[in-house]
Amino acid sequence: MMMKKWAQILLIIIVLLWGSLSTGQADSVAVGHFSALAAGGDFPETWEPMTFSGIDRHTRYTLIQDDGRTVIQADSRNAASGLIRFLRMDPADYPVIQWQWKIDHVLEKGDAGTRQGDDYAARIYVAFAFDPDQASWWERARHKTAAAFSGKEVPGSALNYIWANRARKNSILTNPYLPESMMVAVQSGNTHAGRWITEKRNIEADYRQAFGRTPPEIIGIGIMTDTDDTGEKTAGYYGDIRLHPSRN
Repeated sequence: MMMKKWAQILLIIIVLLWGSLSTGQADSVAVGHFSALAAGGDFPETWEPMTFSGIDRHTRYTLIQDDGRTVIQADSRNAASGLIRFLRMDPADYPVIQWQWKIDHVLEKGDAGTRQGDDYAARIYVAFAFDPDQASWWERARHKTAAAFSGKEVPGSALNYIWANRARKNSILTNPYLPESMMVAVQSGNTHAGRWITEKRNIEADYRQAFGRTPPEIIGIGIMTDTDDTGEKTAGYYGDIRLHPSRN
């Protein structure tokens, strides 16, 4: 009887441990679970095209099989557009973003410090809510007009995790078009071109370093491969994107 009782206790402990491990895994948020999709199929409705006024040539995004799983291929030829998923997340609760990416090659004329070179073989875009307390009267008025014109919530700031051409790795630069959009050079150059890389970044820490303040709510996460400023061509590839409550 004693052995049976201990066996039951051991079983309860195992069940409890398994439950805690499962709960921990579920705590992460699948922003883009592309590997669960069918190659050649449609994108989920949660992912929308992200286009820009005055740019008619768009990057072509398709679901393909690569390295035994479904990923997104972004083929860009003197073009620019992205895909974005709108969602609301507190970066204090989910500060870590993880993703996989690969490129064919960087853009020869790419330069994160100039408008003429503001193109990237791959980028992960994190958009944040507009914070009126951090804005001037003119910025508040401009933002209100932009939101009314677009009919959607307009970000107040953004982090762009880029695969740059020559920018120093881990450097943070101001976007030459938008001062409230900061570029974080996670990879740079062709050293790792053609190879899948898994990245992890602390959004909250990167935002504090880039903007000098606490980040507001995340309102969208996107991907973009663009070549319109350099007029070149390349391809970027994107695997699953997840948000985690911590690096652990």
